[in-house]
Amino acid sequence: MKKNISLLIVALVAGVLLSGCGKKEAAPVAAAPAAAPAPAAAIVVGLDDNFPPMGFRDEKNELVGFDIDLAREAGKRLGAEVSFKPIDWNAKEAELNGKRVDVLWNGLTITEERKANILFTTPYLENRQIVVVVDKSPIKTKAELAGKVVGVQDGSSAVEAVQKDAATAKSIKELKKFPDNVTALMDLSAGRLDALVVDEVVGRYYAAKKPGEYRVLDENFGTEDYGVGTRKDDKELMAKIQKAMDDMKTDGAAAAISTKWFGKDIIKK
Repeated sequence: MKKNISLLIVALVAGVLLSGCGKKEAAPVAAAPAAAPAPAAAIVVGLDDNFPPMGFRDEKNELVGFDIDLAREAGKRLGAEVSFKPIDWNAKEAELNGKRVDVLWNGLTITEERKANILFTTPYLENRQIVVVVDKSPIKTKAELAGKVVGVQDGSSAVEAVQKDAATAKSIKELKKFPDNVTALMDLSAGRLDALVVDEVVGRYYAAKKPGEYRVLDENFGTEDYGVGTRKDDKELMAKIQKAMDDMKTDGAAAAISTKWFGKDIIKK
């Protein structure tokens, strides 16, 4: 009997102890640390840094220009850090597809040949390939370029524009290629060139800066469009840039940048 009573007491005590343990609250679980914000994407823009007013260095050696401002505004809208990398413009497609730059944004003409290797935005600016001569030159027409030395920037659409005009191209004594238009303009002023075929935005910019030194012929080598280029497979980045550009056209930001550099809105809608 005593043995049974002892067993009963032990069971009751164990039950009380277990009941007490069951009333304890579970230890609070530590809150998971807040996820760190994703770093802003970085976009490397490849450009010719001697191509005013699209992209060039000012007296402080800082990169400035119409396309520079457009790219920076687009970067803000994308929440992306934009950096600029001067490249050999003649090797621009190799720089892009070699992933040394992400975007080509510097007066890049949209051509069927380039479309094979580059994905373009819709056009944002219309351009012409104009003929610039020194003001005292007797040359007034393309026909009078026969037997003359004509300059172009190597790798630019000016080369293709001249070659497409078969009659003029055949008549020219030499189509001399330069690494950049600034050097070509210096040779034009020095008399080492008879004429320069160049993007209208560049030619008129320099003609306005040096009144009385240069003259633009009435005839040109055709109209073309500027676009922003990415790698063919970089469709996500292209879609973001396209939307930013569309929004900038709609809300007037692109027009304001155009007016700053050209004195009027010349954005292609």
